[in-house]
Amino acid sequence: MALPTKHIIHQGPVLASLGGTVLSALRQKLSGETPSTPVTPGPEITTTIPPRPASLVRDYVRHVGGDPSSYRKTIPAHLFPQWGFPLAAQTLAGLPYPLARVLNGGCRMELNAPLPAGVPLRVRARLEDIDDNGRRAVLKQRVITGTDECPDALVSYLYAIVPLGGGKGAKKSETKSAPKVKKEPKRVPAGARELAYWRIPGDAGLAFAMLTGDFNPVHWIRPYARMFGFRSTILHGFSTMARAVEGLQRTAFAGSTRELATFDVQFTKPLILPAKVGLYQDGDTVYVGDAPGASAYLVGTFTRAS
Repeated sequence: MALPTKHIIHQGPVLASLGGTVLSALRQKLSGETPSTPVTPGPEITTTIPPRPASLVRDYVRHVGGDPSSYRKTIPAHLFPQWGFPLAAQTLAGLPYPLARVLNGGCRMELNAPLPAGVPLRVRARLEDIDDNGRRAVLKQRVITGTDECPDALVSYLYAIVPLGGGKGAKKSETKSAPKVKKEPKRVPAGARELAYWRIPGDAGLAFAMLTGDFNPVHWIRPYARMFGFRSTILHGFSTMARAVEGLQRTAFAGSTRELATFDVQFTKPLILPAKVGLYQDGDTVYVGDAPGASAYLVGTFTRAS
């Protein structure tokens, strides 16, 4: 599939928010100022966005392995980063953390009603909580997308992780007396059922960026990714999540896009591109990994609509 270059024109707000984050980090570093500790939950930021272009939705769904005909009157909930990131970025303005180093730890989606196609969407975002233990800070954000008829159609929680390096703020019990315990990697259960198997090309990160606006260079510029210790570019966590949702819907849900009620996702390991990985199910949990017994790149738990 050719790269969806025509959709870059729709990504202005996301690109602006990413650029603003970088500039804010540079200003903070150059000034040497330490911003004050924020109070949470923070203020709610709201906006109204125009209907998502039908061609963008169609190409996005096809890119993540879904059937565009399943979304003739709706738009996929897992596309929310495309319109939610600009507001989510604003909720982090002025935080005393090196936001240029932020990592995507996971998210939770609560699907209360379908998002209709062809209508404006009301979006609200705020910073919910900060968990800072001196070694890392977890920034919990909430993004709500809805319409006039259903304001809370989709409630999403983002978990951004900022590595702090165990500096001066780290607890003494953690940095001196307590031994370091190496965490066992999350693994695909040996008895998990394979739902799908994907061959993801090396340019998948660039294609996803063109469809969503998330042009973090670690996903599409190999030398940049290598600077951060990866042997090649890594797939967006939200791209892996979208593929997992579509794979679950096409198999376990018999093609229905309205069965999923909640989806909690952890991004447990970077997925290096290109890749050959499978989607596996074990009860109410799905995994993305190389094979049963291997390390998982994503672990997600779901509930179905009653």
